[in-house]
Amino acid sequence: PLEQALVYTGIGDPFSIRIRIAIITGIILAMPVLLWHVWRFIAPGLTAPARRALLPWIPAALLFFVVGVSIAYVILQFAAAFLLAFQTPDLQPLLTAREYFDFVSTLFLAFGLLMEFPILLVGLSRVGIVTSERLRRSRRLIVLVIAVFSSVATPGGDLVSPAVLGITLYVLFEGTIVVIRRSGR
Repeated sequence: PLEQALVYTGIGDPFSIRIRIAIITGIILAMPVLLWHVWRFIAPGLTAPARRALLPWIPAALLFFVVGVSIAYVILQFAAAFLLAFQTPDLQPLLTAREYFDFVSTLFLAFGLLMEFPILLVGLSRVGIVTSERLRRSRRLIVLVIAVFSSVATPGGDLVSPAVLGITLYVLFEGTIVVIRRSGR
């Protein structure tokens, strides 16, 4: 997405950047195993009907994470272009590799993890904490929370990233209400 070379300012930056990229890639690739271990930790504390109700959502959680990372990948170029558009002849960018990869990894992880929002809501409905009616009544507050959280969770100061994340989370929220309502809760 960048057309200019990245620079580094610290002697250890090339090494630490490779380590960070490896860690982020490892988290993304290990997500199925991580979700399985989370399930193995949570499952003993659940009743048998709750386990049966939540088990199918583990693959869905992986799918939502992949969708989140994919959306982040698509909007990365738009977010970077938006932020770089503020340069002037007097204000030229000198992008460091560390800051760029921090931006990218934060964007990917934020989108990936925030896409788990519907799984959390369905899980809470399955154990009787929330209902579709309660979510519908709280819609205004949820929209505000999504807007604020999308602005805070996305790196940089562009408008594209939080807008795409907020709209995606809102669509997932509405879809989750439908799924919960159809399940009779």
